[in-house]
Formats: sequence, C-alpha cells, structure tokens
Amino acid sequence: MGVLREKMGEVVPFTLMVIMEGCTIGLTILAKTAITGGMSPFVFVVYTNVIGSLLLLPFSFIFHRERTEQSLLTFPLLVRIFFLGLTGIAVSQNLAFVGLSYSSPIVVCAMGLLTPSLSFLLSIIPRRTRPNWRSSSSQAEVTGTLISIMGAVVVELYKGPFIRKSSYFYAHQLKVIPKRLVFYSAPDNWILGAILLAAASLSVAIWNVIQLGTVKQYPQVMKVASFYSLAGTIQCLVFSLIMERDLNAWKLKLNLELLLIVVTGVFGSIIRSNVHLACSRMKGPFYVPMFKPFGIVFATFFGVTFTNSLHYGRFQLPGPPISFK
Repeated sequence: MGVLREKMGEVVPFTLMVIMEGCTIGLTILAKTAITGGMSPFVFVVYTNVIGSLLLLPFSFIFHRERTEQSLLTFPLLVRIFFLGLTGIAVSQNLAFVGLSYSSPIVVCAMGLLTPSLSFLLSIIPRRTRPNWRSSSSQAEVTGTLISIMGAVVVELYKGPFIRKSSYFYAHQLKVIPKRLVFYSAPDNWILGAILLAAASLSVAIWNVIQLGTVKQYPQVMKVASFYSLAGTIQCLVFSLIMERDLNAWKLKLNLELLLIVVTGVFGSIIRSNVHLACSRMKGPFYVPMFKPFGIVFATFFGVTFTNSLHYGRFQLPGPPISFK
C-alpha cells in the first residue's frame, strides 16, 4: 500500500503538470486564432483577467475562512501587490499576447524558457544570490542560462530547411477539411514578436523575484494572488482603454471568442493556479518550471498537425490564415 501511494505521489503530479502544459498551449493556439480573426489582444487580456479576479477573490476568502492570519492591508504589502499586478499581469500579459499576434505559440514557448534564466540573472545582479563559481551546481546554472538565451536567439533568427514537407495526400486532405485554427503569422513580424515576448519574460522574471519575497513575508498565498490579480486587472483596464479606443472592439458576442475568454479566465485563475500551487507544495518550488519544455513539444505537435509542415528555427507561413468565427 505504501509503495502504491509513493508511486501515485510521483505519477499524479507529473501527469497533471503535463496536462496543464498541453491545455495552456491549446488555449494559446485558440487565442492566436481569435486575435488573427480580429479580436484585440488588449481586450482579451482585460476580459480574461476580469473573470479570473471575480472567481479568485471569493475563492481565496473561502479557502482561508477558518484561519487567523495577519492583516494584508499594510502599505508595504500594498506596494508589493501593485508591482505584482503590474509585472505579472498588466505588462507581461499584454506584451505576451501582442507578441503572440506577431509570431506563433512555438515562439511563445521558446521565449518563455528565458524566464528562469532571467530570474537567475536578476538574483545575481543585486547580489541576492552569490554563486560559488567553483561549484558544479553554480556552473550548471550559468551554463543553462547561456544556453537558454542562445537557444531563444537561434529559434528567432535561424531560418532552416523543412523537416517535414506536405505530401500530395495531406495537401488534398487539407483542402477538403476546413481549417479552424491559425498557428502562424507573416514572417516579417516575427522579430518584433520575439522582442515583445522576451520583454514579457523579463517582466515575469521580475514578478518572480517580487513574488518570492512577498510569500516569505506574507504566507497567505491565495489572498495575495487574489489581490494582485485584482490590481493587475485594474491596471490592464486603464492601459487597454488607452491602447484600444475602438468601442466596437469591446463588445462581446455569443460566439467561440466569448467561450475562449471564459475558459481561459477559469482555467488560469482556478485550475492551473491551484494545480501549480499543489505541485509546488508536494515537490518543491522548482518542480513546476521543469515542465516548460513540454510546451514546445505540444506546440510543435499541434503545428505539424494543423499546418502539416515544420522548419528548423523560424517558421514560414504555409497558407492563408482562417478566421476564428
């Protein structure tokens, strides 16, 4: 019985994390499709975070309802909550989804791998962390950081040959079966998209540094998350109203775009956040980031499945985009 429980303790978190990465990439592709079809990325970020905040705020109080804890309404924490919302939601998500509109989910995954490396650099620069350069673990961290940065550059700048070309049979099938998903953008905009995504990764890395210090001082994780989610949503609303002044873009219709917004808000605020929190508590703080490379695997699989072609490095647009209606 003990052996079975131990095996389940390994299999269940692993399976859940792989599923979370697959669902995240699936929603990213759907978001790419919706944005290509005309939905504003700024509007998408606002509405998904509004739904997330409305769900997360009452959920956090229910989760902590029987606990006696320190007050959260202190000025130092409010400052931290402001910057957590700014870096973790307002800046990072807007940059990420605008970058997604110029690139593809694979580039999103590749640039997302920069976050741990940038977090490591941010911990060294202010001397929060002093690596022992003679230690093999420190050398591995530095080497991994350099490889991640070089890999992100190669993914964006190197345009290689086809790994798999479309056959006549598959080309015929693609003409018969209507396309519903958009995976690529025009290659001319990819460098701009990668720059925006790299900036989003830097913002998330700054959020990681602030968040680690905040959790140490205020262990009420769910309440802190709900408050900074609310703060980030308000900041997103102000920023998006400046960037997106077309009132028609803010009108929602009963279509798949509305369903995508609701599913993304529920998944991001309740399901994924709680799975990540549970896995981090069970396996440690470095367990969740270990599964980021699975995102590239899923994105590559979906890309081959829906476009039937694959390149080394930067991708080409194999066909006209189909709107998400």
